[in-house]
Amino acid sequence: MGSIMVHRVAVIGAGPSGLTSIKACLEEGMEPTCFESSDDMGGLWKFKAISEPNRASIYRSLTINISKEMMCYSDFPIPSDYPNYMHHSKILNYFRMYADHFKLLKYIRFQTLVKSVRKAPDYSRTGRWEVLTEKRDGHEERHVFDAVICCSGHYTYPNLPLKDFPGIETFEGKYLHSWDYKGPEDMYGKRVVVIGIGNSGGDIAVETSRVAEQVYMSTRRGAWIIRQVSDNGVPVDMKYNTRFVHILFQLFPINFFNWFGEKKLNAMYDHTMYALKPKHRLFSQIPVINDDLPMKILSGAVIIKPNVKEICGCTVVFDDGSTVEKVDTIVFATGYNYDFPYLPKNAMYKSGHRAGLYKHVFPPTLEHPTLAVVGFIHALGAIMPQAEMQARWVTRVFKGHKKLPSSQSMIKAVEKDTKNIEKSYIVSKLTPLQVDFVSYMDEIAGEIGVRPSLLWLFFTDYPLFKRVLWGPVTAYQYRLMGPGKWEGAHRAIFTQFDRMFQPLKTRKLEPEQPSTARRLVKMSLTVMVGGAAIYYFHTRKPDVIPTLLSNMRPQRV
Repeated sequence: MGSIMVHRVAVIGAGPSGLTSIKACLEEGMEPTCFESSDDMGGLWKFKAISEPNRASIYRSLTINISKEMMCYSDFPIPSDYPNYMHHSKILNYFRMYADHFKLLKYIRFQTLVKSVRKAPDYSRTGRWEVLTEKRDGHEERHVFDAVICCSGHYTYPNLPLKDFPGIETFEGKYLHSWDYKGPEDMYGKRVVVIGIGNSGGDIAVETSRVAEQVYMSTRRGAWIIRQVSDNGVPVDMKYNTRFVHILFQLFPINFFNWFGEKKLNAMYDHTMYALKPKHRLFSQIPVINDDLPMKILSGAVIIKPNVKEICGCTVVFDDGSTVEKVDTIVFATGYNYDFPYLPKNAMYKSGHRAGLYKHVFPPTLEHPTLAVVGFIHALGAIMPQAEMQARWVTRVFKGHKKLPSSQSMIKAVEKDTKNIEKSYIVSKLTPLQVDFVSYMDEIAGEIGVRPSLLWLFFTDYPLFKRVLWGPVTAYQYRLMGPGKWEGAHRAIFTQFDRMFQPLKTRKLEPEQPSTARRLVKMSLTVMVGGAAIYYFHTRKPDVIPTLLSNMRPQRV
């Protein structure tokens, strides 16, 4: 890998990954130019009544299933009065506030499509790239940049596998991909079949069931369903996505957590009884996050069916031989393909089902590290903090602060990652990108030098140590130290639960004071349980208590 000078950087796409990439370039003293094909920022979070070709698309009612504290950028908390699970319009507002606060808009060229990215004639010496763009009016322009960051995402090209559904050409109703779904207006009184049980499929089945005559949900593998609302009403990711839980995952076998998690989920609703139980274990694939689907199944508004075998006119036949007649609409919630049509074919290294990127960012076979992909990752967590971490690393590599290994070493690392992913997760050509959120964030943070040190915090700031260990792994933790340190990170961590509670304080209540009777009941129960335990050990295992007491005495020399 040669040492070169990078100043001008092209950023492709002004979605959440593109915005943070612009900011990261500015922080390293580089000059970014962002090309965005639409007329606004935000990527898939811009709602359009009609889906545009080659652009991510959302439906009108979409609410994110990641809580606000877990999805925000590391140095710009989401306003405290915003709800914990935000409607897409509020997410777009947050991106606009972020862009305005850090003055990013002047670096974005809207309505400008990137048609191609090719190596400049002097690439072998300079690492530069030639970028061909096209304005909305058809005017083309060529640019030369020292480096390129691709932020075009992986929800752009709908996967519509019609060949896997024999007889679809005979279907007399309407079929569409979830990419084209905007709302249930066309589903009133209809009989609807939703194919696919991912997050989009679950949302669409629930929403259409409110107006449709009947909704059927077809799934090939089944799915584990988790709730957004956890114990005591806390968002589930703030409850369980902690460093302490992450450490436990490193210490104990994954099968233990699969057993424990599945037992806890089945205690809420038995997945076998609800016909949801999948063929895979809980942590082998990202679960579906949906609080409403089990109730819709219980009420009969949504009926779970196996995979579709064939379609005969308006009748859908399933693998178990059952049929649904008079179907009006089929919604294919069958995921997305990924592609980088503007890049040279030889720029990407293929590994298994996935684009073989070193640490999911850098193509390993290029002569110079001047091309990077940001936001092309999938984990049980929001893309914003992951993309931000990637962008911070990318720009430090561009500036020469960090060096990449040799091409051969990176290819070996890519192949090792592919094997680990295939070993740990259920992967396919549609889902080849899964990583563990905390492990990946820590790995890239280590490359930058911003991974929080628990040992250092234990000795220097114990109250902060407790919040970093036991609290949710929010992005603020990666601004406590090292390059890009933010003075507000400490306070952001201490107040993250305040911001979580703030939108819920809509009715003033007097704090409940524990009564004397309640204290006495707790004390009595404690004494009873303790006494029962002592009696058990005294009668059944009389040597245990004396042994423990002898171990507590100070040793004598």
